[in-house]
Amino acid sequence: MKTAVIAIGGNAILRSGEKPTQENQMRNVAVTAKGMADLIEKGYDIVITHGNGPQVGDILLRNEIAKNELPPMGMDVCDAESQGQIGYMLQQALSSEFVERGMNKVAVSLITQVIVSEDDPAFKNPTKPIGKYYSAHEAKELHKEKGWVMVLDKKRGGWRRVVPSPDPLGIVESKPVQRLVFGGEHQAEVVIACGGGGIPVVRRGHRYVGVEAVVDKDLAAAMLARDIKERLFVIATDVDHVFLDFGKVTQRPFMKSNLKEIKRLYEEGQFPPGTMGPKILAAIRFLEGGGDEVVICSTEKLVAALGEGAGTHIYRDDIEA
Repeated sequence: MKTAVIAIGGNAILRSGEKPTQENQMRNVAVTAKGMADLIEKGYDIVITHGNGPQVGDILLRNEIAKNELPPMGMDVCDAESQGQIGYMLQQALSSEFVERGMNKVAVSLITQVIVSEDDPAFKNPTKPIGKYYSAHEAKELHKEKGWVMVLDKKRGGWRRVVPSPDPLGIVESKPVQRLVFGGEHQAEVVIACGGGGIPVVRRGHRYVGVEAVVDKDLAAAMLARDIKERLFVIATDVDHVFLDFGKVTQRPFMKSNLKEIKRLYEEGQFPPGTMGPKILAAIRFLEGGGDEVVICSTEKLVAALGEGAGTHIYRDDIEA
């Protein structure tokens, strides 16, 4: 039985420049589902994780618009709403694809909580922008009224709220995910979990409590893969493979590496923090946690990456590429 955790990027749900309508998202998800079904037909049982950037931002905006009529929900609840929304879209598209192909599979979404530390330095230094843009006056009032940390985006000329982005320490629901994906030769479930980086929670005594934060989706996916003892972690994004010297005249494809080399290149600053950086960090953590291989490729090249060597492949040091 071949298994993998596959982290799909936001472009699999909403393309750059598209309006965030239900129709646009369902159309994109249907295309993504075809690629996933192709992979499953090749013999893979998979766990799918996904982003939620535009969707959770829209939910927060609806909170703001309706705040005089309805009490707004906290970020943890908004994260859960986005997991349900995107999970439903993926479930419907995947299950429809399975029925059309006569496959004995069904997609299952799991609302997933991610454990973070209340002592994480990120809580004292919020950096993750979320939600809409505000004027300087609005930003000042929101800081005064709600205690929001607001930063100026000089490119857009507006102010945005920033929230902490703490490191994931574990997945509350990792055991049911593991049981479903490793259910045996004829198991039917295709699991969708850790959507949007999961719902960040801290332990207070003997209880979990949601917090106002956002966990990086790729780091959360890597933690899920480690927690369920998966050996293969795939990051499906909007490029066919990783590049070195990205954006420079010396830019070149980077197709194969190992943990030692990728750590050196990461520390040298080869991978920008706003784009490929978090994905490479997620790859490093997965391999350091005992994983065998990380593949970074485009969503369209999933089958080619796992069957024909397309994409960038990064191996644990003791594994020969």
